[in-house]
Amino acid sequence: MNKDSAVSMIQMALQEERKALSEYESKQVLAAYQIPITHEILIRKRSEVKKAARSIGYPLVMKGCSAEIAHKTERGLIHVDIRNDVEALKCFEEIMTGMDNQGGDVLVQEMIKGRRELAMGLTRDDQFGPCVMFGLGGIFTEILKDISFRRAPLEKSDALAMMGEIRGHGILDAVRGMEAADKDQLADMLIQIGLIGLEIDQVQEIDLNPVILSGSEPIVVDALIIMR
Repeated sequence: MNKDSAVSMIQMALQEERKALSEYESKQVLAAYQIPITHEILIRKRSEVKKAARSIGYPLVMKGCSAEIAHKTERGLIHVDIRNDVEALKCFEEIMTGMDNQGGDVLVQEMIKGRRELAMGLTRDDQFGPCVMFGLGGIFTEILKDISFRRAPLEKSDALAMMGEIRGHGILDAVRGMEAADKDQLADMLIQIGLIGLEIDQVQEIDLNPVILSGSEPIVVDALIIMR
């Protein structure tokens, strides 16, 4: 997907009176801006499960995917470390049941291995316009609130400074046998997130959590774009 296609998708969603993009759609917007995302396939039928699994390879993750369901974990719509066809088919059925016939698809996704989770995002402030966020990710993001902000557009120096401002900045260094994070790539991602906010006026918020460090490389594992 290119940038024009991303804008068209957002406009179509607004015409459908939707407030948010699905995870899959959100990641397509990110990919249009060269932000690294997981390899994933959207499926609708049980008969598509094995083909998608073969394409991605085990172990994998399966998620319910619907713009109407923002919090998938609480609904039991995320299954991880799926290792064979039997498990995959079982998880597909459980996810479809868990969505309560609200409509939606199943996202079959590569499983990213990494112990360090980050969060990135964007919020459109009434006074300052689009502002980019960086911080520690995972399930405790809202509790720890270890984050930094900058107004878009960002220079590389701004993005690098944001990383040094969080209390847990040491997580980006080589620690406990893990490689140092690729800070240049992280900076580029933050710059591109700001660019989305500047170039696509309909985007109100972007929430990327977690962004997992697979070795030194950051990859967006989950994403949500909210529109205005």
